[in-house]
Amino acid sequence: SEIDFALAGLETLARVFDAPVSPRSPAREQVSAPTAPRDLHILWCSPNPQQGIPQSSATVLLQNYIHPPLQGFLSSDPDLELLLNKISTVNHLLSSLEKKVLKSLQETVTRHNLALPSMAMAPLPPARPLAVQNFEVKVGKSQHAALMVDVESGTVTVTKRGSGSQEEVIPQDKILQLIKYQSVQSKVRLVCARENQKSLSRDFIFPSARAFCQLLQLMKIQHSNLDEPEIISVYVGTWNMGSTPPPRSLASWLTSRGLGRTQDETTACIPHDIYVVGTQENSLGDREWVEFLCASLKTLMAIDYRVVALQCLWSIKIVVLVKPEHQRRISHVHTSSVKTGIANTLGNKGAVGVSFLFNGTSFGFVNCHLASGSEKTHRRNQNYSDILHSLALGDKRLGGFDLTLRFTHLFWFGDLNYRLDMDVQVGPCSCQAEDSRGRGARGVTVPSLAQDILTHIVKKEFQALLAVDQLNLEREKNKVFLRFSEGDISFPPTYRYERGTRDTYVWQKSKPTGMQINVPLWYDRILWKSHLETHVVCNSYGCTDDIVTSDHSPVFATFEVGVTSQFVPKEAPGSSPEALACIEWESIEVMLKTTSRSKCYIEFHSYCLEGEELSPCVGGGCGGDLAWLELCFPLSLPEMQRSGENTFQNCDIPGFLKLGWSSKHLPVLNPILPDLEYLGDQHLLLSVKGVESCESFGECCLALRPAIGTTAQQFETFLFHRGEETGSVRGWMRVRVPRGRRGTRERLYEWISFEEEDAEAAAEPPVCPKLPPQRLSRPRSLPEPTTGYTNPAYFIFEGVP
Repeated sequence: SEIDFALAGLETLARVFDAPVSPRSPAREQVSAPTAPRDLHILWCSPNPQQGIPQSSATVLLQNYIHPPLQGFLSSDPDLELLLNKISTVNHLLSSLEKKVLKSLQETVTRHNLALPSMAMAPLPPARPLAVQNFEVKVGKSQHAALMVDVESGTVTVTKRGSGSQEEVIPQDKILQLIKYQSVQSKVRLVCARENQKSLSRDFIFPSARAFCQLLQLMKIQHSNLDEPEIISVYVGTWNMGSTPPPRSLASWLTSRGLGRTQDETTACIPHDIYVVGTQENSLGDREWVEFLCASLKTLMAIDYRVVALQCLWSIKIVVLVKPEHQRRISHVHTSSVKTGIANTLGNKGAVGVSFLFNGTSFGFVNCHLASGSEKTHRRNQNYSDILHSLALGDKRLGGFDLTLRFTHLFWFGDLNYRLDMDVQVGPCSCQAEDSRGRGARGVTVPSLAQDILTHIVKKEFQALLAVDQLNLEREKNKVFLRFSEGDISFPPTYRYERGTRDTYVWQKSKPTGMQINVPLWYDRILWKSHLETHVVCNSYGCTDDIVTSDHSPVFATFEVGVTSQFVPKEAPGSSPEALACIEWESIEVMLKTTSRSKCYIEFHSYCLEGEELSPCVGGGCGGDLAWLELCFPLSLPEMQRSGENTFQNCDIPGFLKLGWSSKHLPVLNPILPDLEYLGDQHLLLSVKGVESCESFGECCLALRPAIGTTAQQFETFLFHRGEETGSVRGWMRVRVPRGRRGTRERLYEWISFEEEDAEAAAEPPVCPKLPPQRLSRPRSLPEPTTGYTNPAYFIFEGVP
């Protein structure tokens, strides 16, 4: 009866939109037999049941598409056949009504000259302009003032409090430099230009200067009028979803809100250029998860982000999304995965990775899920090593180099599963334990040492626990993540919570081997490693406190990253008789951890060198310097540049081999372009190889920027091979630049400088601006090494010729 009622109503509604038919005109609708099973529902379709295919003919056509066992069933049950007839007619009427309503609406719009929005997808609302932000600051010792930052208009307004207060408006192009102090992080100095006068410096004391600095950086970017970006923002998120669907909203995770170093109200609404989301134990389908992420970002940022890559290994997934305007800048996309489960054949543990070029800057992202178990620290370390060995990312020609050296910026994150290195007593005691943030009390039975851990968490004494964090300890021993950085952890452990709340940690977990005690742990981590003399700043690192579907809390980190674009010289190489740029070596010394006594040579690799074979730009967009140079100056010399055999060798220290090269046995390297602005962004990869085996003993990366000048500069760094420190290298190098090619300019990220002491800003910038020294990240609770080398045997470098 309900179907008959709906059918009658739809037929009446359909006749409303049917224009009167002239007696001379043909019937409005003709129904023809379908040619494919997907058109089966049309068999029963007609706005008027009296029109259309006779039921007997429809039954014959229907039988052509129904499985033989069902044909006899339908023919023996006329009531079921009639029901199918009515349902199909309802289906057709709904579809027909939609078309008729749309047609009627279009005719009305045309008749009255109205605007009709697209029916396929409503247009996105225009990006909301960033609201004007106000900051209360101190000027001098006691003077109070208000700073008003208007990003859209590009101005900073200073209003001093008190009688006779004056308002001063500073345009963004008059702000020459912003100085941040590492010793006093709430203090900021603005260096501003004044007409016919020297620059003026002003110091401001903020409750927190981070949002102000980010807004000024955004202001500079928006008003720079550059064709290509020099700085982008990158969001990295990791979450073990616990094999349960996500909540409806991921707003806190995708906007870096919650606990730890988080984004505030001022900066949380600013969309990032790249979003990289890694998940573990993700039960959603690949397409379903990607669509959910894109829809979430569209809701939050009003931007339809584009998918760069998706790579999955069972329930381990990584998704990379970019703003639409950056899609053409992405090229050379590679994806890979590595299984590290049982016998390295199961994908429940392992890693997925994505790499690409953003114009001329290479990025790598690795999301992993390492082995679980308190006693399996060595297994986790081995997982890390296996991933380094087997993950095929980046330029194939760099396959011989350590994975951590192949990219300008490499981000590694996931459920690393490292525990606290302490003996948790299983003997329970009854006590009252507050939740992780002290929001209430609940009676639980926990081990006594676990109760001490909870006390540290409630008091936010995280450093006492991080001092025995297995990941920190293994990094201190140089067993994993060598020379990686990690932001300061100021958020509580992200595992193991009771699902449905963030008030209670779950202490016991039933395993086949018995009851396991789980103390709160920082399983979920985000680390990164960047080439020296590059710009990368971690602006936030924390976890959410309102996503409770899993026993893990999602973790986020945001980064400000400097990028390079294609460099177009004013003069083509070779167009003038002037000398080309060159890289010269005075000497190189290498200390290897090896019992081998083989002669060695050094291999040099860089895209800026003559003789490098350039790969084509694929995947859309421009490959930066690589693609431009290949189009304009095609090269055909694929050989790697290399030195002669070492001229000095010493193996007096057991287990170590010291090698040396003089300038006569080191090649003079000629960059393709001689311009200072271009060379300041370039790097060299060095590989020390055995003469007989041609196998690498270790690799390193050197930045050209510090060596640019007329005198040789000393360098020293570590050698790596397959994730392990295998030695060190030091020497003297010089990068000569022709006099007519020494022009340079300040990058957007260079106008912000860092100073240790309260010193006046330099009156004139150097010829090649120096970036702030990149400090190697170490756990804050661990002591700093007394020398630059972690192995005592490296003392041979100090004072010994």
